[in-house]
Amino acid sequence: MPRPKIALIGGGNIGGVIAEQIALRELGDVVIFDVVEGLPQGKTLDIAEGAPLMGSDTKLRGANDYKEIAGADLVIITAGLARKPGMSRDDLLKTNLGIMKQVAEGVKANAPGATVIVVSNPLDAMVYTFKRVSGFPKNRVVGMAGVLDSARLRAFVAWELGVSVQDVTALVLGGHGDTMVPLVRYCTVAGIPVAKLLAQDKIDAIVERTKNAGGEVVALLKTGSAFVSPAFSALEMVESILRDKKRVLACACYLEGEYGVSGLYVGVPCILGSNGVEKVIEVELDPQERKLFDASLDHVRKLVAEIDGDVR
Repeated sequence: MPRPKIALIGGGNIGGVIAEQIALRELGDVVIFDVVEGLPQGKTLDIAEGAPLMGSDTKLRGANDYKEIAGADLVIITAGLARKPGMSRDDLLKTNLGIMKQVAEGVKANAPGATVIVVSNPLDAMVYTFKRVSGFPKNRVVGMAGVLDSARLRAFVAWELGVSVQDVTALVLGGHGDTMVPLVRYCTVAGIPVAKLLAQDKIDAIVERTKNAGGEVVALLKTGSAFVSPAFSALEMVESILRDKKRVLACACYLEGEYGVSGLYVGVPCILGSNGVEKVIEVELDPQERKLFDASLDHVRKLVAEIDGDVR
């Protein structure tokens, strides 16, 4: 049985980590597309030369022509500028919008049957743009955001309590930005609500750190943004789709009535399987959670309103 063909659009740091991990896990064969000549070829050659040490027979190659992604089963989009200190994800909108429109046309023309995971920022606007331009069905276009935000929340809780990250579950909804909504009520440690284990001031500090976690990394790196944790978050989704694991993960999904929202991509829990987003799961929100969720929705709507005229 042939291995799945996985196309990575963007040969930067995130794309490189994803390609290396796909090879290590032998999830499929990889094509990295990038507009910079030599970059994807060099990156894939480097990984391929290390494949014998991984015991991996994954095939990897780089390309500067969208024709090379033809027939891809899964496309992961990381293309676009990364944040620098002092920038919000929203500051990337105009530049990355133009890039995403080109990417959507390239994928539509060459891999029309693919399931697409968008990682580029500002995430909610970029995944919306891809679907709008490509015309792909909603189940085959999904954004990576909540997996990363939830993982960060899990890490911070585990560090504070001195427990394994494996025993912490968490759920972060809403837009991928400062208005994200960490649902503390749904955060547990081996099934125990975190509110039973931590004082409220500790929880509040963890929530704020989660909201600003990406900016914290940007401020420390100074020359770029987080890339390993976003890559591993995308890989969580890749494995669930390619292996039909039906994981329940927080992703940016296109809503058509769920949570009282229509026509927007918003971070919500969903079941990810071989058919992409197979179901959006609606969790009960208390009045305060709903208020925060609505504020996050308003922010996403403003981003979408800025781009709607450009993608018609």
